Amino acid sequence: MPVKHQNGTDIWRRRTTKQSVAHSAMWLTGLAIFAVCWQQISNATTWFFVWDAPRIASDIWTRATPPRWEYISQLGRPIWDTLNIATLGTLISLCLAVPVAFLAASNTTPSRLFIRPIALLIIVATRSINSLIWALLLIAIIGPGVFAGVVAIAIRSIGFCAKLLYEAIEEIDAVQVEAITATGASRWQVMAYGIVPQIMPAFAGIAVFRWDINIRESTVLGLVGAGGIGLQLSSSLNVLAWPQVSLILLVILVAVVISEWVSAKVRGAII
Repeated sequence: MPVKHQNGTDIWRRRTTKQSVAHSAMWLTGLAIFAVCWQQISNATTWFFVWDAPRIASDIWTRATPPRWEYISQLGRPIWDTLNIATLGTLISLCLAVPVAFLAASNTTPSRLFIRPIALLIIVATRSINSLIWALLLIAIIGPGVFAGVVAIAIRSIGFCAKLLYEAIEEIDAVQVEAITATGASRWQVMAYGIVPQIMPAFAGIAVFRWDINIRESTVLGLVGAGGIGLQLSSSLNVLAWPQVSLILLVILVAVVISEWVSAKVRGAII
């Protein structure tokens, strides 16, 4: 904006004086908050261990290489359990997320005043708690094992899938729905022929994407006793068997890369 100079010429400035002062005050406030936070973190940090971290990392790397390749024969069942946890958990979550999504979408819910808030609460509640926390709670209730991992993954995925799906439902083309409604179709027929075909590509993409995420999450559920390859990782870490740890990490990496490749191929075919 133009500002008059003493000699009468216009000088273009990005901000007025008031805006510049407010901008500077904002930066100073941010720096002050950062300094206070850094002071708190620094006081709670044992800096000796931080400075010694490179040496410790080098020592662990020396102990972990080469991996114990013969141990791979004992990882077949755990990695299969991990894949089952991710796959079954995803399927269960999709079965539960679909009705929740239809109840949460403003254009399909039976009641915006009562049912929609409940559906949105379910979405928020299941998304706000990490799968590891769900696994800890479920292990205390139903005991350790693969089943607890499956249920933990399923509960954690409901909110994610339902949120993306109900947003897709709200973005459908209303003209197609109105055309089917004008033929005298029932509510269920409108949903089956006017809404579902429009959201199927989004549904398929959400399902594959969530399965890919669940592969990653299920690899660490064993650390708290929920089965899978994470259980082997936890056991190896407890006895400081670093060559086994490095091999398990390599297997997890390969599994994640394969799942990412499969997910990308499926999403590409859908799109």
